[in-house]
Amino acid sequence: MTAPTPQKGKDARSLWYDHEAGVVSTIDQTLLPHEFRILSLSGLHDVCEAIRSMRVRGAPLIGITAAFGLALALREDSSREGEDYATAALLATRPTAVNLAWALSRVRGAIAQVGADERAERALAEAQAILAREIDVCSRIGDHGVGLILDKWNYKTERSPGAQRLYVLTHCNAGWLATGGWGTALAPVYKAHAAGIPVHVWVDETRPRSQGATLTAWELGRAGVPHTVIADTAAGHVLQRGQVDLCFVGSDRTTARGDVCNKIGTYMVALAAHDNGVPFYPCVPTSSIDWSMSDGVAEIPIEQRDPGEVTDVRGLAPDGKAGAVRILPSGSHAANFAFDVTPARLVSGIVTERGIFSADTASLSVLRAQLEREESHAG
Repeated sequence: MTAPTPQKGKDARSLWYDHEAGVVSTIDQTLLPHEFRILSLSGLHDVCEAIRSMRVRGAPLIGITAAFGLALALREDSSREGEDYATAALLATRPTAVNLAWALSRVRGAIAQVGADERAERALAEAQAILAREIDVCSRIGDHGVGLILDKWNYKTERSPGAQRLYVLTHCNAGWLATGGWGTALAPVYKAHAAGIPVHVWVDETRPRSQGATLTAWELGRAGVPHTVIADTAAGHVLQRGQVDLCFVGSDRTTARGDVCNKIGTYMVALAAHDNGVPFYPCVPTSSIDWSMSDGVAEIPIEQRDPGEVTDVRGLAPDGKAGAVRILPSGSHAANFAFDVTPARLVSGIVTERGIFSADTASLSVLRAQLEREESHAG
């Protein structure tokens, strides 16, 4: 199967199953924006390496990939022991994103009563269902989020008839690359752009891996969405100067009371947005909500990655070759916290595929009850 070459968020796919080759195909995100390469994942080892190295990243996509990883593992060993081993290996790759455990639980539930000869095939079907579900979920998140953009644009033009743009600030990459299709935080932006709303995106570079500068900017450029990349430390400045109308971010894990865990630096954006009266909306598929947790700061495990991601900067040299350059003095140590937690008190609302909910226990309890009723009826 040939690689997709999407021009719009709605057409884009970051992962798909190649039936003819029997492999999972995905974009190697560590090479973007300078090189577009398709990876073929043929077994458990390939999938674990791709997730751990962030060739595949973004909470929804991690979950989707893990689901396919379990299916591929069962193709080699369909025993219960093989299932347990593969599940443990996949869970160990990235500790923060709750979608990983959610997707594996769905696959394991689907094969619980299936005979050994059919387990791999049934697991693959469930992984494909998860992929389709997450793409649909992201589209619906976009439908709800674009309403916020439209309301803000109407308000802005009423107060300032000469307004030229609506400015959205985002942190990290929460587009189709991170989800399988559409994206979470970028889905409302893509739908607003398609509807003719003149949206302009401030893209935080998102150090240390620069997912904003490398991935979000690449996505928006291909879709023709106006955008400007800024240093993470400039986010407070544009918010303070009234140059941001809305903030949209993603989430790797959201608690039952509305604390939101996202890429490191998100908390600082939320603080600056709150201080300057700018709405701050995490866009959260319900698969990213961890109903077992309440206090995000105390309970959510924060991944610490290789300090080399902080000490070195990757990019293109003048000769056009990609490489890394060390920026820290010799002997200086670095800490690399991959995520932080934004307390619910700083969240204007949580945009889900079921609508927009207040970031508090009471409101999210209503959402949880809806999900449990539907699951009960489906069972």
